[in-house]
Amino acid sequence: MLAPHPPLKRYYQTEQERTAWVRGIFSRTAGDYERIESAMALGSGPGYRRRALRRGGLAKGMRVVDVGVGTGMVAREAVPIVGDPALVTGVDPSPGMLANAKLPVGVRLLSGAAEAIPVADGEADFVSMGYALRHIADLPAAYAEFYRVLRSGGRLCILEMTLPRQAFARTMLRAYMRGVVPAMARLVARHSEMPELMRYYWDTIEACIPPQMVIEGIRAAGFIEVARHVELGIFSEYYARKP
Repeated sequence: MLAPHPPLKRYYQTEQERTAWVRGIFSRTAGDYERIESAMALGSGPGYRRRALRRGGLAKGMRVVDVGVGTGMVAREAVPIVGDPALVTGVDPSPGMLANAKLPVGVRLLSGAAEAIPVADGEADFVSMGYALRHIADLPAAYAEFYRVLRSGGRLCILEMTLPRQAFARTMLRAYMRGVVPAMARLVARHSEMPELMRYYWDTIEACIPPQMVIEGIRAAGFIEVARHVELGIFSEYYARKP
């Protein structure tokens, strides 16, 4: 998604404004992020992320780079699978998210964006990204970076929310994300901007490019064995391998 989609123009008009607004609100609300996520997912998030990583091919001894690490929810599930915190690196552009990351001692945290990942060529056996793809302005640049940092044979795993195909399911999800979740955030969050972030979450889901375009973009970057697995009609898992 290279330019603001109409539903997002209420937040920003240009890519420079996008970067500043997104990084700012994520930093300011980072302390509330996991509390809201846990309530929103009814506590099911950790188990789901762990299963998705295993489906993507993550195994003991692999070196992981988790892009858009946030507070560490995906990276935290990767640690017991690979067996050593020192094998996991988290990358995020938000200082607030990195400061609030809850990860085992030994996990390396780096400031950086998906379009410019601050690790060496071929450093990773496994690159993951959890629910951050729709916040990226330049997707081809991000896919190219995922490819660069993976060794030959390395695996890519992207988790994202997508719109259900059925109109009724879309309506119900919209009502939940635009109404219930912001109301929940007002009740339990400490930061006043958290309800706005949750509304923005829905707007980015609605504006995100469709799954087939994600698959085509990953394939165009040079990846093979590109596939998509869907849970509950909403949670997309994109898997691929570097030749």
